Amino acid sequence: MQHQKLIFIYNANSGKMNAILDSAHKVFSPKTYNCSLCDITFGVLSENKLWKAFRDTSELKLDFLHKDEFLKNYKSKFSYKFTFPIVLTESLDVFIKTEELNTLTKAEDLIEMIEKRKANLN
Repeated sequence: MQHQKLIFIYNANSGKMNAILDSAHKVFSPKTYNCSLCDITFGVLSENKLWKAFRDTSELKLDFLHKDEFLKNYKSKFSYKFTFPIVLTESLDVFIKTEELNTLTKAEDLIEMIEKRKANLN
């Protein structure tokens, strides 16, 4: 069964300098780092191993964008503002809200949430 694509949008901007600044922020001030999706899926230097395994083996189509990339690519396609991080369906419906992502602390929790909800995708 073919599922819709999920679009994961980080509350971070793209680019090497931003990645370096984000990593430093995670190390020196983790309590004020504002991208729970980044925290769950990436450590300071590399992708979370459990998350990577899920991403590599999932039958779902997964797309990952930074906030600036999403806003550039989808600017004309939505008329309301999303908060970030967020997970959307291909049709730009909310799959996992920012507030829900902010309650998660481990890749296992995110994977479990995705697995429970994927049956609702058409």
